[in-house]
Amino acid sequence: MATSSIFTNVKITDPKKAKAFIEALEASENDPKFEPSAPIIPTITDLDEIRKIMAKRD
Repeated sequence: MATSSIFTNVKITDPKKAKAFIEALEASENDPKFEPSAPIIPTITDLDEIRKIMAKRD
């Protein structure tokens, strides 16, 4: 299962590596770079537009 990898125990014994790990977590929290994986499809709420689209399907 894909989500099982995020539920793992992390054991860091080196203080420098622990500090670097915490700084990386804080940096990702403060400045997330999100890009959608696919273009967003606009939602059509106009009934006339919906009727036109559905009429093309026949």
